[in-house]
Amino acid sequence: MMVGMFHYLILSSIIFFIGIFGILLNKRNILSLIMSIEIILLSVNINFVLFSNYWNNFSGHVFVLFILTVSASEIAVVLAALSVYFNHRSNIWIDDLTNLKG
Repeated sequence: MMVGMFHYLILSSIIFFIGIFGILLNKRNILSLIMSIEIILLSVNINFVLFSNYWNNFSGHVFVLFILTVSASEIAVVLAALSVYFNHRSNIWIDDLTNLKG
């Protein structure tokens, strides 16, 4: 059996819906929300690479590199902010983040 385009689309959609369910089911912990967003971005990256190979064009690979770079820097900033917040409040529940002003 040969793995084709349809199989990768099914894999990408399954990963995408896992990320959506992670956002919908766990609304209290911000780290799980961030991980769910990263899972959604990875499913989009699978689609970019898939269609880039299908059309024999490497622009999808370039988009994937940009998405991975931006998401890695986003995660670094968010984790730094959460670690500072955790040191002051000793928890990172989303319900307690409504007290932030700025």
